[in-house]
Amino acid sequence: MGNFTGMVLGVTFWGVVAAVVIVPLYFRYLEKGRMHETLRLALERGQPIPPELIAAIQSGASVRSPPGPDRDLRRGLILLACGLGFCGLGYGLWYGLMSVNEISAYITGGSVAGFGAIPGLIGVAYLALWGMHRGNSVRP
Repeated sequence: MGNFTGMVLGVTFWGVVAAVVIVPLYFRYLEKGRMHETLRLALERGQPIPPELIAAIQSGASVRSPPGPDRDLRRGLILLACGLGFCGLGYGLWYGLMSVNEISAYITGGSVAGFGAIPGLIGVAYLALWGMHRGNSVRP
C-alpha cells in the first residue's frame, strides 16, 4: 500500500508541475491564433492594420494593454484575499489542533497565518501603488 501511495503522490506532483507549465503555453497559443484570425479577417475586409500591432506580433510581445493603476488594484485585491485566506486557514488549524496539543496548535496556526502575511503585504503594497497613481492616470 505504501508504494502505491508514493507513486500516486509522485504522479500527482509531476502532473501539477506539467500543468503549470503547459496550460499557460496552450492559452498563449490560442490567443495568438485568435489574433491571427482577426488580422486575416481585417485584411480580407480591407481594414487598415496599425503598425504597432504588426511590430508587436513580429517581436512576439503580447498585445495586451500596458500596466496601469487598474492592474495594480486587481493584483492587490487578489493578493490581499489570498493572504486573508491563509490567515483564516491558520486560525482554523489553530482552533482544530487545540484539542490535540496546545503547543503544536500555536506553532502550526501561527506559521500558516505568518505565511499568509507574505501575499497579504504584497497586496497592500499594490493597493498603495494603485492609490498613489490613481490621480495620475489619463483616462480616455
